[in-house]
Amino acid sequence: MYQTYPEIFQRDMACTPAQWLHWLPQALGDVFWKLHDASAGVRLGDGALGLKWQEAPPRVIGLVQMPRLLVDFRFAGVDDATRNAFMQRFDLYMQRGGG
Repeated sequence: MYQTYPEIFQRDMACTPAQWLHWLPQALGDVFWKLHDASAGVRLGDGALGLKWQEAPPRVIGLVQMPRLLVDFRFAGVDDATRNAFMQRFDLYMQRGGG
């Protein structure tokens, strides 16, 4: 998890689009959002977050293959404190543990 988050960045997620869509509502929390084809618009106060995703070739480590989803985050009109608080919560919901 980061201390601060830039207005525009990309994440390489180890998940399928179906998994992403399953996790997304909980990660977004109680904000208004609308799903589009491979994208979503999220309302954050007076600003917004645009999410776009696309499948990437799987990551291969030896005989193991892991799905990959490239997710673009684009905040507009969202102050630093709101953006950071939102992303810290978002990251907690998107974390996957193992072991």
